[in-house]
Amino acid sequence: MTQATHAASIAKTTLLTAVAMLAFAANSILCRLALQNPTIDAASFGSVRLASGALALAIIVRVLGGDSRPARPDWWAAAMLFLYVACFSFAYLYLSAGTGALILFGAVQLTMFIVGLARGERFRALAWAGFAMALAGLAYLLAPGVTAPPPVGGALMAMAGVAWGVYSLRGRGVENPLRATAANFARAVPFALAVSAIFLNEFRISPAGVALAIASGAITSGVGYVVWYAALRGLTAMSAATVQLSVPVIASIGGALLLAEAITLRLAVASVATLGGIALVLVQKRVRRG
Repeated sequence: MTQATHAASIAKTTLLTAVAMLAFAANSILCRLALQNPTIDAASFGSVRLASGALALAIIVRVLGGDSRPARPDWWAAAMLFLYVACFSFAYLYLSAGTGALILFGAVQLTMFIVGLARGERFRALAWAGFAMALAGLAYLLAPGVTAPPPVGGALMAMAGVAWGVYSLRGRGVENPLRATAANFARAVPFALAVSAIFLNEFRISPAGVALAIASGAITSGVGYVVWYAALRGLTAMSAATVQLSVPVIASIGGALLLAEAITLRLAVASVATLGGIALVLVQKRVRRG
């Protein structure tokens, strides 16, 4: 590989990674924007997001071609995807974009850390310090107080994070992650429709709300995942994990600029502690593998 080709490859990976992180952060902003007015109810937002994401991913898989074998059915993964989307949607009835993204991201990473421990992975003192620091950051954010997020919203988003963490772990080693993701989106739709039926008395929908849900499902989720998979080809596992530290920060900035949400001192301190703690865990893994 020539120096020019290598530089072009790095530039491509950087651009794809930046677009993917913006897309992931945009999911929080789009959901919050749809629900704070509100232009759509939470259950309908989740249903439209999953359905439009399934359709977009099915089209992308068809266009890209490649391995035509259907993905092995994984209803457990589909259930975790549904739980993530449902809890995510209802949580944003109560949380700001930045707060929600921080709780979500922290719960995802801590879930994966705990599963690693359960599977026999051992960590050094630095990783344990980072784990404690991250937990302390989330505990501080959720502790009772004037600026604390509502407990219901915090609990729902934490559940969404655990579900996404489990879903991510099940996706490791999948031969065709794009095709598997498309299949999981399709299988999750009936679950979401069942929740919409349960909350039919809260049904509320408008063109603007549907448009925001479709944007979240088809673009920032569907296309966003495609871009992320493309970026992963040029990233190490450590780089992929580390770069996701930017998502809560982007969501906070986007929430402040687009939704006039305040970046409180509590959120800022909790972000530094939580994201810094997770970074220590990632650094420890890097040291061990180095």
